[in-house]
Amino acid sequence: MIDQKEISAIVETVVARLKAEGKVAGATAAAAPESGVFQRIEDALAAARAAQPVWAATPRAVKTKVIDALRAVMHAHAEDFARREWEETSLGRVADKIVKIHNAANATPGLEDLEPRTWTGTKGLVVEDYAPYGVVAAVTPSTHPVPVLFNSLAIIIAPGNAVVFNVHPAAKRVSAYALALFNKAIRENGGPANLATMAAEPTIESANTLFRDKSVRLIGATGGPGLVKAAFAAGKKVIAAGPGNPPVLVDATADLDRAARHIIDGASFDNNILCIAEKEAFVVDAVYNRFMDAMARAGAVRLTRDQVKALAAKAFPKNDRGEVTTSRDYVGKNASVLARAAGLAVGDDVRLLFGEADFDCLFVQEEQMMPYMPVVRVKDVNEGIALAKKAEHRYGHTAMIHSNDLDTITRFGQIMNTSITVVNGSSLVGLGGMAGEGTFSHTVSSPTGEGVCTPRHFARIRRLAFGGTLNFV
Repeated sequence: MIDQKEISAIVETVVARLKAEGKVAGATAAAAPESGVFQRIEDALAAARAAQPVWAATPRAVKTKVIDALRAVMHAHAEDFARREWEETSLGRVADKIVKIHNAANATPGLEDLEPRTWTGTKGLVVEDYAPYGVVAAVTPSTHPVPVLFNSLAIIIAPGNAVVFNVHPAAKRVSAYALALFNKAIRENGGPANLATMAAEPTIESANTLFRDKSVRLIGATGGPGLVKAAFAAGKKVIAAGPGNPPVLVDATADLDRAARHIIDGASFDNNILCIAEKEAFVVDAVYNRFMDAMARAGAVRLTRDQVKALAAKAFPKNDRGEVTTSRDYVGKNASVLARAAGLAVGDDVRLLFGEADFDCLFVQEEQMMPYMPVVRVKDVNEGIALAKKAEHRYGHTAMIHSNDLDTITRFGQIMNTSITVVNGSSLVGLGGMAGEGTFSHTVSSPTGEGVCTPRHFARIRRLAFGGTLNFV
């Protein structure tokens, strides 16, 4: 076991060597902040480079202890983190953010995801195990700053990597605050200083510097399209969480009251800013009116077509070039804020608005991230599946269906071809953790195919083969 004094000595030696080689800025590296937050992205990179080989050599038991300590920080500061997130970004609901933080702490997989594989036979013995890439660059969004920061940190460092973050500028303060607490927990539990670092003032320029640095071998991008595009432009391996516009289909065999409750649960959680959340619904004509009644019984408030039109005009203004944009005045806001824009007064206890919509409605076509559910009437499941496919825009992200017809469920899953398909449940079921089974992650990598990401996606698989020996059975 390597104790803390030995780890500190190793870090100092590595930093001194890098400084002597001219790879680290002298004053900044010599007095690297323990918080992991640096003014220059170059210094954040240098500190992570120094920490990574120390961390890779740290015993597995210590790594497990460190990740457990990070979980404890999340639990202990859940309300604090949630309040700071909301105050800085003004997105979502504080109570839901607290749930998200606890869930990320509980459900993010750690070293247990990295079990080696072994084959033995007359030809010898083969062992495959998971090794680190080295330094990983990571982008985090403004929608879930601390849960994504923690989730990314845990699954990236589990295989032995260090990580440098370029967080969303709209959440830089809460991200820096959380990262300082995470680094403190890492140091106090046997890990090296600055295992996770970030730039204090993140920009697209700092992201490009980070992505193009020669020491960065892998990029994890969970953010907006601009930064994801920049990540791909670096010409390196990228694990990217792309956009989504998840549809939900309700057919004639569905339990309508149950479907309504689940759709409200998923679409209203944290005011619909999760990328997996239900964004638009397609309901077959045979049960359409009964479904709309079920939504109202479950607590959602129905808007008239005129009210929807008024809301859409404010939520999707056009810019100077005549292009449709999404107003941040309504993204992630309570349903009461959207209702006022539509000329209706409701209380903050209302979680979701809904209303009848045509397929070309902007609420159907855009990834709107607001607690409003447009409901499109379709003649049958065939039209419903076809329109759901079009509305999802072939992102391959997430789709939901409420049905008790196995053939319809099967066909829907095959045609939608999404990373996550949820049957008879809210979208939250698809992420595992608090609502469903399976591994959990805030990174759903549809563009690059990893799906719900775990530590093994941030590890290199290495094989050790013995020819004709060690097959001792």
